[in-house]
Amino acid sequence: MLEETETIEEFLTRRSADVEEAVRDAAAAEILPRFRRLAEDEVDQKSGPHDLVTDADRLAEKRLTEALGALLPGSVVVGEEAVHADPATYEALQGDAPVWIVDPVDGTRQFVHGDDGFCTLVALAHRGVVIASWTYAAARGRMATAVRGRGAFLDGERLFAGTPEPGRDLVVATSHPDYTTDEQKRALRGLWTEGIAPRPCGSAGLEYLAIARGELDAVAFSWEAAWDHAAGLLLVEEAGGTHLTRTGIPFRVTGANALPFTAARDTATAERIAGLLRTPA
Repeated sequence: MLEETETIEEFLTRRSADVEEAVRDAAAAEILPRFRRLAEDEVDQKSGPHDLVTDADRLAEKRLTEALGALLPGSVVVGEEAVHADPATYEALQGDAPVWIVDPVDGTRQFVHGDDGFCTLVALAHRGVVIASWTYAAARGRMATAVRGRGAFLDGERLFAGTPEPGRDLVVATSHPDYTTDEQKRALRGLWTEGIAPRPCGSAGLEYLAIARGELDAVAFSWEAAWDHAAGLLLVEEAGGTHLTRTGIPFRVTGANALPFTAARDTATAERIAGLLRTPA
């Protein structure tokens, strides 16, 4: 918990390892035992065939909500499954209390299909600013962390996004068409141009990690659910990258963003992608 007069940054110095342990524990207890062992009755659809939820999502989020709330009394949790059950809980992002932003299984479709390309995402935000994040690819045994102003790390090693090599096409992961409006589809078509190599995205959290590692040049996403983006955007920033909406301003986890938006390895790449997203197609 926050001690008297302690800042959130000081809390993280003391307890960030405990947060990491809580993330690992939730995955070990609720996610990994169900990986490639899901029964039919443990999988449901939310808004459609590409929007799945499993018992692993629900139970891991419940466990994380309890553990994170205990670590930081007075904080609130905005989790994907809780918001699906009660959309009003999303409004906590606008409040003054510290907020844990949780996606228990990012890449549920991959998880259901037995693909190891999924992760657990946790971020800590305060008054709209993401301060820390944890990205845990449990099936791969990889943990990425970031604290604002202190860098991004993968399994303890510092991450640097770097700059794309000159002269080659920029690889950009893009939103699934099922999650885009007609206007967003037109904006994304701006990426189908010389020098850009768009491809469909997988788990958002793992795409952000790929940017932070210098393995992917950018993403172009058309949705703004905070649990998908908060952890990864901080990871990218702390690795030296940046993010911009179509209007050229950084993405806000509190919402009201001009979509699609981009996150990229460096400022020049982000500006190029954001410019293409503004170009009528």
